Amino acid sequence: MTADTREKAIHTSVLLAETMEYLQPVSGGVYMDGTLGLGGHSEAILEKSAPDGRVIGFEWDESAIEKAERRLAIYGDRLQIVRRNFAEIGEGLEEAGVEAVDGLLIDVGLSSLQLDMGNRGFSFQRDEVLDMRMDNRRSVTAESILADCTREELADIFFYYGEERQARPIAAAIMENRKQEPIRTTKQLVSIISKAVPRRFHPGRIHVATKVFQALRIAVNTELENLAQILDDGVDWLKPEARFCVISFHSLEDRIVKRKFRENPELEVVTSKAVLPSRDEILGNSRSRSARLRVAKKK
Repeated sequence: MTADTREKAIHTSVLLAETMEYLQPVSGGVYMDGTLGLGGHSEAILEKSAPDGRVIGFEWDESAIEKAERRLAIYGDRLQIVRRNFAEIGEGLEEAGVEAVDGLLIDVGLSSLQLDMGNRGFSFQRDEVLDMRMDNRRSVTAESILADCTREELADIFFYYGEERQARPIAAAIMENRKQEPIRTTKQLVSIISKAVPRRFHPGRIHVATKVFQALRIAVNTELENLAQILDDGVDWLKPEARFCVISFHSLEDRIVKRKFRENPELEVVTSKAVLPSRDEILGNSRSRSARLRVAKKK
């Protein structure tokens, strides 16, 4: 099995069939994949829109771009990759020479590639540097947030971005520990969190550090701000009847998508409820269990 084949097997695109059903790619169409990743969704769009449909793939993770380029090389110039976050949709589509798209897809949050192979501190399962940048051109890291923020700022990050109920004691513990030594690794942070949260408050189904790591990642990459931006600006780049598909993975994101879709007078909500992965998909890919797909259509 080649390295590319192993990556395809490990990093499975979630809600793939459902997304294609709602996006409805056709030959001759131009589609934007706002989160190219390893290219699973883009590959499906290119297959469905053969022989001459096009995909403009946005991706700001350099390592993901390299892998997607290899995987999708067979599609030639039907795929155009832009190294930007999807929030920069205007600049990116102008660079690609595209005036409007027939469909727009974003898959929000952390990719399996970053979690499994990034070596950048996204996972608390291994001891890594506390980086968490999806784009290494950015200056803010998880380490710098832990070093520079006040106790109140840290508590707010953990509470609002991670919905962590123990945000204040965790923030206080970080302040105390950083007086002794810089907090630079995932192992250090996990130890601080585990000790700061009383055993009786350790969650049963997830690791005690899960929500703090989520919150830091969101803060480092300004994920919620970027999501709100694309939901506002993306509509202007859709052709009439074009579909806007968003896959999210936690309640913070899903609430933003649901509200933005309903409030925009130019959109018609297609999915009255979020589309969830099937039981078979969850059994085959446990990371899909929290995925939610919402779809709207440009009027």
